Amino acid sequence: MTGVETAASVDRIAIGDGSPEGTNSAYVVADRAIVDPGPPTDDAWADLREGFDRVGVDPTDLEYVLVTHWHVDHAGLGPRLARTADATIAMGASDAPLVADYAVERERRLERDAETMRRLGVPDTIVDDVIEEDTPSSMPDAVPVERLADGDTVAGIEALSTPGHTLGHTAYAIDDVLLVGDAVLPTYTPNVGGSDTRTLSAQREGASAEYDPLATFCETIDRLAGRPETLLPGHGTSLETDRIDEIRAHHRERSARARSSLEAAGSGTMTPWELARDLFGDLAGIHAKFGVGEAAAHLRTLERDGRVERVTTDPERYERR
Repeated sequence: MTGVETAASVDRIAIGDGSPEGTNSAYVVADRAIVDPGPPTDDAWADLREGFDRVGVDPTDLEYVLVTHWHVDHAGLGPRLARTADATIAMGASDAPLVADYAVERERRLERDAETMRRLGVPDTIVDDVIEEDTPSSMPDAVPVERLADGDTVAGIEALSTPGHTLGHTAYAIDDVLLVGDAVLPTYTPNVGGSDTRTLSAQREGASAEYDPLATFCETIDRLAGRPETLLPGHGTSLETDRIDEIRAHHRERSARARSSLEAAGSGTMTPWELARDLFGDLAGIHAKFGVGEAAAHLRTLERDGRVERVTTDPERYERR
């Protein structure tokens, strides 16, 4: 199903029939760029082409294909559209390699995902299943991608660094609209930790401290809450005015549940995997990676705040303070 809605100089094209997060949103911006063209499927391509026809835009007039983050449901059609339009793909510098060098970076990602899950206490059989189910996308092995930093402007559009869901997530502002990708979603809380395991292994730039993905994500939504523009999400059509407050409350509640789980643990300690099972129940496939990553993200913030203590590192194990 394809639909088009308009706000200021932005036209929305709905891609696909929906997902737990909501139907994908591709945005044509000032007839010069598109943000998040969608997944690399023929059906998505047909939706995109139909959408261009509806808004009266010739895709060959596009100068830029902008991507909020490296996930294939947002970036997947980027290379195909850029080739058709003779346009430049551009995205946040930290996420750009996962599209620009897809084949090499995919292998690195799989190794990192497996190592991270094992360190967080996920059993080998489940780790193996997650990696086996992670099949390649129909993306080119390599493609030119322009790296964007916070505040950069292309085609009259400002890039705004919004890390947390992924390490290099980037939003795009033009006129009175801010396209926020998966930083804020209307019906689904963006995953933190498992959606990009680099956020659980990276160091803060210029610092020796570990990256704190949940704190970083909260800084991002605080930044977005302070912006004057209307926020438009990467899935669905709109955001309620109190949506960021709801997401903040969701994470406060989850952190409280994590501390309660640690207190009730028979051994007095928990791995992130044990906590994830307690918070979310049985986990398999991609949900195992997302669940344990989210649990680990909460534990890392609680550790930073002095509310839990990490007592072992391989596997990671925590106790309540």
